[in-house]
Amino acid sequence: MGGGGNMSTPTTKAEEKKNSLQRVPISKPPFTIGDIKKAIPPHCFERSLIRSSSYLVQDLILVYVFYYIASTYIPVLPTPYQYLAWPLYWIFQGSFSTGLWVIAHECGHQSFSDYQWLNDTVGFVLHSALLTPYFSWKYSHRRHHANTNSLENDENHVPKLKTKLRWYTKLYINNPVGRLFILMFTLTAGLPLYYAINVAGKPYERFASHYDPYSPIYNDRERLQILISDVGLIATSYVLYRVAMAQGLTWLICIYGVPVVIVNSFIVLITLLHHTHISLPHYDSSEWSWIRGALATVDRDYGVLTKIFHNITDTHVLHHLFSNIPHYNAMEATKAIKPVLGEYYQFDGTPFYKAIWRDFECIYVEKDEGSQDQGIFWYKQN
Repeated sequence: MGGGGNMSTPTTKAEEKKNSLQRVPISKPPFTIGDIKKAIPPHCFERSLIRSSSYLVQDLILVYVFYYIASTYIPVLPTPYQYLAWPLYWIFQGSFSTGLWVIAHECGHQSFSDYQWLNDTVGFVLHSALLTPYFSWKYSHRRHHANTNSLENDENHVPKLKTKLRWYTKLYINNPVGRLFILMFTLTAGLPLYYAINVAGKPYERFASHYDPYSPIYNDRERLQILISDVGLIATSYVLYRVAMAQGLTWLICIYGVPVVIVNSFIVLITLLHHTHISLPHYDSSEWSWIRGALATVDRDYGVLTKIFHNITDTHVLHHLFSNIPHYNAMEATKAIKPVLGEYYQFDGTPFYKAIWRDFECIYVEKDEGSQDQGIFWYKQN
């Protein structure tokens, strides 16, 4: 499902033996982006509107089927069975709706089709329906790709320096109950707060928000499209208001609200685990280069969810090198670039539910002792 029969990127025996927590090389890569591109079969860069649309239609059908089953049959079940049926619906609906979010993400990278107007139309509709400001996210995400793992300029999941930690941070991170609470809060509220007030985003000198056309995140040419994103969210909110008036707020929360929260949680989980790993460096301006930053990310395996999420989880290293490759070609391309990248390619097969607990402890970065003259920073765990 969601992967068109493509299996998760196979790991080699060398990868299986490699310690996933072993640091990646920080020396200048012995290859160029051109060398990596030459290793990828040319057809992997081809975008097929028909094929992309087939994944879109597949996900839409599944989302509708889950909605129909939930709205028609769950309310007539005996009460005890409803307590089991609703969580199952939320998990399935939230998972496949995340697949739709990922397709909109591909539209933002122009990898859905050869037509920008169509990519932006599809992405705008899908993201607006899921309460994501499409153009606002598209432009901030583009800057994330342009500045990955730069301590000064990366757009999101920017780690804090140890010297800038709040006094209370270690109190909750070293407390299992406190860490669980902050983790759940981050997963459920992190994405809306990032959109609204730039939580975990790049620090700006003044207030920054994805909803503000005059936010410092954007330039003058982008402001009109930020306003269009806002209009899309207002339209979605109005539809939701009318539905709540007709069906009731509880019905709306059960059918739509909880699955959207799960979508947001998966997006935060996916992006956090791609960019938060003890083996990956961050760089200041004295050391950062585009290719070094792009390589400092990690592929993950989410089991069956990998396919539902259109393999965004296990082809992320490739995605930061060539974001215009569509997801249905990404696995073949990833396999092709592994021999070129060698030790610069990082994969962690730790189950995601274990990895998030382990890697959420990565709360700050600092330089290694004896390397204070280098602008290379590593996550440290308590």
